[in-house]
Amino acid sequence: METVGLGLFFEDLPLGRQFQTIGRTVTEADIVNFINATGMQEVLFMNTEYLEKHSDIRGRVAPGALVYSFAEGLLVQSTMQYTGLAFLNMELDVKGPVFAGDTIHVECEVIESRKSNSRKGRGLVRTRNKITKQDGTVAIEYTPLRMVKCRDED
Repeated sequence: METVGLGLFFEDLPLGRQFQTIGRTVTEADIVNFINATGMQEVLFMNTEYLEKHSDIRGRVAPGALVYSFAEGLLVQSTMQYTGLAFLNMELDVKGPVFAGDTIHVECEVIESRKSNSRKGRGLVRTRNKITKQDGTVAIEYTPLRMVKCRDED
């Protein structure tokens, strides 16, 4: 019987490949649970009256770390089961806010793909990941470098 939901192997990720994840709506409960779990008890996330009086931000804003975490979850579910081996490095750039009620998805492009020199049966893949909102605006862009299994161990 075929198993669905398995990850992509190194050979499935050539330079230039593009794909996107399914979407996920960020809820107020997500934001509250995340800030309580992480201790990010910052007024920007906890006090809407403060935001109305002292900030350019209007609405229940999500921490960038939450949005990034959701993006990684969407990618793990769809591309890394049994094939993702290590998260090695990244650069991250927050472009704009995500609010409760926004739906995000991740648009990925492979920008580096090479076999590992030090580990047989492993490849290194860097993607440009754009966390995109329902209106097409990019909220966060990041470029993770991951170690991925090769289909062929040689």
